[in-house]
Amino acid sequence: MSRALEPIFARETTAAKLLDMTRGEFVTLVQSGALPPPVLHDRWDVAELQAIMRGTKMRPSEEFDL
Repeated sequence: MSRALEPIFARETTAAKLLDMTRGEFVTLVQSGALPPPVLHDRWDVAELQAIMRGTKMRPSEEFDL
């Protein structure tokens, strides 16, 4: 049994689908700064989007050095 591939980076349309949003909703959130811009070749980091939606992404003011 083969498993579906899980994307590491996603195009705009795929990123919107992963978040169960329309492309327009996704673009609006990116333009407003609620979601980050693409990071590489017009693609979004799926792990970063997941962390934002789950509330586990650290904010810059929360970063620290070990």
